[in-house]
Amino acid sequence: MKIFISADIEGTAGIAHWDEAERTHADYQEFRELMTAEVVAACEGARAAGATEIMVKDAHDSGRNLRLDRLPAYARVMRGWSGHPDSMMFGLSPDFTACLYTGYHAKAGSEANPLAHTSTLRISRLLLNGAVVSEFTMNALCAARYRVPSVFLSGDAEICADAQALVPGIATVATLEGFGRAALSISPARAREAIRDGVEAALSAAPSERIPGLEGPFEVVVEFANPTDAWRVSWYPGAELRKDRSVAFKAAEFFEIQRALRFLTA
Repeated sequence: MKIFISADIEGTAGIAHWDEAERTHADYQEFRELMTAEVVAACEGARAAGATEIMVKDAHDSGRNLRLDRLPAYARVMRGWSGHPDSMMFGLSPDFTACLYTGYHAKAGSEANPLAHTSTLRISRLLLNGAVVSEFTMNALCAARYRVPSVFLSGDAEICADAQALVPGIATVATLEGFGRAALSISPARAREAIRDGVEAALSAAPSERIPGLEGPFEVVVEFANPTDAWRVSWYPGAELRKDRSVAFKAAEFFEIQRALRFLTA
């Protein structure tokens, strides 16, 4: 059994401020450790369920956050950014059994996490076929392109609810809930225990059923916080500049949406 883990930090248990997610701040080192510990817990749960190979995509900011000396010997790690449109899912292929997501967070425009965003803080909202979507939405649909199920997610309460709506039956662990600039979190120790147990259970329960539908056509709309960003990226081939700082792009295939976002959100 071959497992893929996409690891972020803004949904890590205990996090409440951007200083804790940015490598230039002293607080980051603690949360780098906590992010790594949640990934290790997911690896342990997967191993207990029979995983023989695990690939971890370090998917936050620089892509160079995880403490490599803490990862188990049976895991491989994809660090940095290749520039491929799969982005936070780069390294995934059809021969993986399932995808797991740790440290995930609410979408841009949400108040459910003080660190809520989608891909970049320059975006106020991202819409796919008229619905406001998260990084998880795009990543789970990326996994669906490869026919790999998404079976487990840990992160804030809202992203857990969104994941359950998109992928019925996905196992989740809610690590925190946002209140303005505050966050109420479970303890990191409790989160690690729940992640370990949740992953093991999820991988033992017919994971192949957890693949969301991926029928086109697709329209993505990127709403920017600043109109000059919308003007700049509207020159991407096929992009359409709209009112309210928005740029739209249409495609029949989901990969073309991913390719466009690689440049529209850069």
